[in-house]
Amino acid sequence: MIHTSLKKKFSYCVLAFCLFAVICVWKERKKGSYYASLKVQTKEFQEPKSLEKLTTGSGFRAVPSSSTQAPHRRSQTLSPRVPRKAKPQPTFQVWNKDSSSKNLVPRLQKIWKNYLRMNKYKVSYKGPGPGVKFSADALRCHLRDRVNVSMVEATDFPFNTSEWEGYLPRENIRTKTGPWHRCAVVSSAGSLKSSQLGQEIDNHDAVLRFNGAPTANFQQDVGTKTTIRLMNSQLVTTEGRFLRDSLYNEGILIVWDPSMYHADIPKWYRNPDYSFFNNYKSYRKLHPDQPFYILRPQMPWELWDVLQEISPEEIQPNPPSSGMLGIIIMMTLCDQVDVYEFLPSKRKTDVCYYHQKFFDIACTMGAYHPLLFEKNMVKYLNEGTDEDIYLMGKATLSGFRNIHC
Repeated sequence: MIHTSLKKKFSYCVLAFCLFAVICVWKERKKGSYYASLKVQTKEFQEPKSLEKLTTGSGFRAVPSSSTQAPHRRSQTLSPRVPRKAKPQPTFQVWNKDSSSKNLVPRLQKIWKNYLRMNKYKVSYKGPGPGVKFSADALRCHLRDRVNVSMVEATDFPFNTSEWEGYLPRENIRTKTGPWHRCAVVSSAGSLKSSQLGQEIDNHDAVLRFNGAPTANFQQDVGTKTTIRLMNSQLVTTEGRFLRDSLYNEGILIVWDPSMYHADIPKWYRNPDYSFFNNYKSYRKLHPDQPFYILRPQMPWELWDVLQEISPEEIQPNPPSSGMLGIIIMMTLCDQVDVYEFLPSKRKTDVCYYHQKFFDIACTMGAYHPLLFEKNMVKYLNEGTDEDIYLMGKATLSGFRNIHC
């Protein structure tokens, strides 16, 4: 009896010990599973922060998110109530509106200083600035009110004499053009080569081009439409093909010539930068029905005054570029102006023109013209995106008719 009782007690002890061991093992396994699950969740929460850092550091190149790589895992381990961090926006390296002469290479800095000393056009600016701050809207109003975009008329002396009778267009350019909604200003920059922007440019209501920039053989990049061609007086005076080349027979022609600083029309007529008047008359005889205007010589200096007023330092005392003049002309005639490759895109190059092989960084940064400061203003007024500038070299500006001052 005693032996049987001891045997039962021993069996109960062994059974209790086994049960205790099973319980301990079960708890340890559960504990390990819990920490493994917690580790996975912690890793999942940390991943977006790591990806954000990668995406920000990679410029415009997107980095795949972990949700794309393993969506099923995320749905199992993350609560749907946990907000996801916003995907960082890509960044684009485009023109800096605060650029200054310090951004110029030493050669161009020297040229800039030489032009300041030369002061060929006797500039004596007495206005406010430099460095006056405007909001973008206020600057648009300021340009509209200060820059009078108009052409020489047959009533202006000496164009009202018998020597000029019948040469100037009778119809005012504002009644001859538009009204246009969307307009394109197409620079001659080398970075337009291989841009494939031709169709987009031609989709505008009107297109302005410069000097002898062709469309033939470059249609895919620059389009075919030419509504206005703005030319400098040097081309009209010295380029022999001007009177022969059919390139100039399309659309409305405008020629401009620098005067002395704010000189009136009679004084400018006696001392033009280039004496283009005879070639102008010859062209008008050959093509009497084609509108061909002469830009009023005070207009470039009115624009120059605004550029100097808002720029943080002295700018070249030379007239603005044809590009900047063309932009202001189209802002006067159109509701919206898309400007192509005035602000350089990702295709930025030292090649000056898409139709020639001439290399000079001055074609982008400026030498004779205050081009750097013009680009600053266009970037400041741009209502498009940096992505448009980076990919297409396109800046979008509102026309003066749409602004409320």
